[in-house]
Amino acid sequence: MGKLILCMHTSLDGFVAGTKGEMDWIHVDDDIFEIAGKLTEQSDTALYGRVTYEMMENYWPTAGDNSGASKHDIQHSQWYNNVTKIVISKSLKNSGSNKTEIISSNVSTRVEELKKETKKDIVIFGSPTASHSLMVKELIDEYYLLINPVILGAGIPLFKNINRKVNLTLAESNTFTSGVVGLHYLKK
Repeated sequence: MGKLILCMHTSLDGFVAGTKGEMDWIHVDDDIFEIAGKLTEQSDTALYGRVTYEMMENYWPTAGDNSGASKHDIQHSQWYNNVTKIVISKSLKNSGSNKTEIISSNVSTRVEELKKETKKDIVIFGSPTASHSLMVKELIDEYYLLINPVILGAGIPLFKNINRKVNLTLAESNTFTSGVVGLHYLKK
């Protein structure tokens, strides 16, 4: 049985994107890519919202084929092309890929089924709208939060519509030379 793991960049004041969805403030480097690599090694399924899925589809399928592709681009591209992709969307009707399933209704039920069906974990990179709905239903088992040293003042919040207390246990913390702090929490 797999766990549902969220990996999300956030500003110090708790925003995952600016007011227009901008993410140019997010810091990525080899330390951050190492965390992504760790998560992809332990997962066989990726879950996205429509916007993030379309962004991923436009880059990752061929990113490893480009001349000068980094080690991370090659590894993540191979992972992306091999994993099952789950997309939560009411507007996307057909992905065009046999490795992609679109969930447009009964999201909680289907995600619970997926957690039981998968041999490894399910990872969510980004996808704030999808993550919000999964958080409300308490379906996320682990949180990898990458806190960037920036205050945005406004934007898309990390947490939204959470109506009850959710107890977490800190499993790991890392401070990177970039100033990003990585926090790994487990749901109690």
